[in-house]
Amino acid sequence: MLHLRRITSLAAALVAIASTQVHAEGQVDPTTLYEVSTEGTSTKVKAGEQGVFVLSIKSKSGAHVSDEAPLKLELKGGAQLAPAQEKLALKDSVAKKAAGQQFVDPRFEVPFKATAAGKGTLEAKLTFFICSEQLCARQQKTFSLPVEVL
Repeated sequence: MLHLRRITSLAAALVAIASTQVHAEGQVDPTTLYEVSTEGTSTKVKAGEQGVFVLSIKSKSGAHVSDEAPLKLELKGGAQLAPAQEKLALKDSVAKKAAGQQFVDPRFEVPFKATAAGKGTLEAKLTFFICSEQLCARQQKTFSLPVEVL
């Protein structure tokens, strides 16, 4: 009888472990649902002239950036670079919904002024929610982009 209880307990433990593993494998890693790019950002600017900081979020099939949850982009330029805006939200995206389009991938284009020659850095902190049928997860990304001021 004691032997039968051990087998039953062992079987229950194995079922619990297996179901936990299946649950973990069934979870979607939210970072696989999108790509963030800064392609198009000015990396060389003459002193006294303007450059542009570009950030775009491209959601993958079956996912979208939530237009109901807050999206926040904070931008800092340091000593040589002065962004036209330091705090942006989804409403500041240059990408707009087309007729019949349910969701749009945000794209930001923020001008910045290069004030003095040297090596500068644009610091960006992005917070948004990526959603699919299975989840809606808060994401946070930081970027440090070098800009050479000539």
